[in-house]
Amino acid sequence: MTNRVVVTGLGVVSPIGIGREAFWQALMDGKNGIDKITRFDAADYPSQIAGEVKDFNPADFIDKKESKRMDRYAQFAVAASAMALKDAGIDLEKEDKDRIGTYIGAGIGGIETMHSQYEKLFAKGQRFISPFFIPMMIANMAAAQTAITFGLHGPSSCNVTACATGSNCIGDALRVLQRGDADVMVAGGTEASVSPAAVAGFCSMKALCTDHNDDPAHASRPFDKNRSGFVMGEGSGIVVLETLEHAQKRGAHIYAELAGYGSNSDAYHITSPAPEGEYQAKCMQLAIEDAGLTPDDIDYVNAHGTSTHMNDQGETEACKKVFGARAKDVPVSSIKSMTGHLLGAAGGVECIASVLAVENDMLPPTINYETQDDGMDLDYVPNKSRAHKVRAAISNNFGFGGHNACLVVKKFSE
Repeated sequence: MTNRVVVTGLGVVSPIGIGREAFWQALMDGKNGIDKITRFDAADYPSQIAGEVKDFNPADFIDKKESKRMDRYAQFAVAASAMALKDAGIDLEKEDKDRIGTYIGAGIGGIETMHSQYEKLFAKGQRFISPFFIPMMIANMAAAQTAITFGLHGPSSCNVTACATGSNCIGDALRVLQRGDADVMVAGGTEASVSPAAVAGFCSMKALCTDHNDDPAHASRPFDKNRSGFVMGEGSGIVVLETLEHAQKRGAHIYAELAGYGSNSDAYHITSPAPEGEYQAKCMQLAIEDAGLTPDDIDYVNAHGTSTHMNDQGETEACKKVFGARAKDVPVSSIKSMTGHLLGAAGGVECIASVLAVENDMLPPTINYETQDDGMDLDYVPNKSRAHKVRAAISNNFGFGGHNACLVVKKFSE
């Protein structure tokens, strides 16, 4: 018999708000978080816009000396973890920290640190490279720094599966708890890649939106006929997961039950999804079956919805495969329309949006949706949030290389 697993804490750093309450209110308001890039001079770049996290002060969450030894992506993760643990009401001094683990990943890792240290290397030579270069840059440091900061000695790991990273980390943490290898897991994703090299790389791939530099607020438009590429974003989304027994024993507030997880591979192309959403659909089905549910039990899809032509078309086709005749009755929305694409952080942040949708029976909108595309005729929750009974929701994330990960959250009941 496996343990049931519940969500008891939420922590988020995002372009539309820091903290659960600010983030959720922004989603309900359809707030745009995309603007001109300020973290570097992008005037000569084809894409000059991003969803940057504004007003983030690491000192609000992390010792000042320690924060200087962390890349921005790790700072985001530690901050979001601090908020999630506080939200969960866990008194770490009364817990067995050997039974609390950290599964936090990043799609890229410390690329800002890498960029700055490469500049120093080429300008001044190897003797001027920081001794903290490697531990600030490597992708496992979000999980490591979170464990170190809070003294958590349980299972600790880091998925690096591009845009599926956060969902894979949460799904793998679910398995740890189901097996009984821990009582509590701090899990999710983080990313801080609004940097010259990363933006240049995605521009070279022709993956980014380049035709809204003078109108950033309308650049990210998932599922809309005139979508033209994704918009870079940054942030972190962390959830506290507990076995039901542990959560009930301490009288925790339970947001929702994390009921199912599916993971598979397109095995098709390094950047393009498999045609017709075939393996995305299979991944959704795996997660729904793992939750002990059927497609008829799902009332909301929190879509990967990147605002690229191939992703949004493929995901629409995947939803039609999964839900069949009911597909047009299942609302599908993408919060990337507001936040941009948070890459490795997307799964964590979007899981939080799904959990709050289930708890509040409210759906975040897909903003900037204006014109229906051919064959894309689902209910994309256009432009305004909506009250809607949500018994269970599925959150989709699909990463470069064909990494697919889906999570199912449902209303908690005894």
